[in-house]
Amino acid sequence: MDATSQAGGATVTAGGPVVGGQAGPADPLLPYLSADFPWYGLDDGWTGRRYLMQAGAGGPRAGAAGGSVDYGTLGHGDEPAKQYEPRDVRKFAVVVTVARRDSRRSADNTGTLEATSASSAAWLAGSGLLAATWPGQLDRALRQDWLDQQSSLAWDLADDLAGPGWSTLSLPVNGLPQPFRYRESEYGWVLAGEAPGVLLGAYGRGVSAYGVGFATVADLGGYTRP
Repeated sequence: MDATSQAGGATVTAGGPVVGGQAGPADPLLPYLSADFPWYGLDDGWTGRRYLMQAGAGGPRAGAAGGSVDYGTLGHGDEPAKQYEPRDVRKFAVVVTVARRDSRRSADNTGTLEATSASSAAWLAGSGLLAATWPGQLDRALRQDWLDQQSSLAWDLADDLAGPGWSTLSLPVNGLPQPFRYRESEYGWVLAGEAPGVLLGAYGRGVSAYGVGFATVADLGGYTRP
């Protein structure tokens, strides 16, 4: 069973692909190709498996604006488990690309959507790690309480990137060093920062965050091959 929780307007789903909170199209590449911003993944230093995860409209501080794609994720390594077990040995790193969006009216014209920021990327990365590590051994009521509690914590941490919950980590983006905010927990690590044209987040487990680098994806076909 997939676990789904909502916090701050974003959908946290163990499973995928998801587009705007709904099941993805028959061709999961379509939402990626329709985006008006560049996608980022791990650079050539990563020689393992690559795969599409999810892309969609909305999310924290972004919202849905006429169905446009606002963010998406690209996976590297093992696919995260649909439910976490203490002995899980999957190793993965997921890169979150978030479009830079200015403050604007919502699609239904009922309010104003905040501009995206590095905090948007931090929240999406934190909620992604949460979806990959929710404790499936808990009963339904306790599991939902855990999801709600951890979602709230992830939101608070994302909203305070300058706070003590984060440290600074410099990583290459297209070959040039770029500062990121970084944190780790017993479940894995999360980082967030900026890149040319977009905001970047990432999360992972079993793969060292200190050894990764990011690069613009020139050919998404590399993420569709088995």
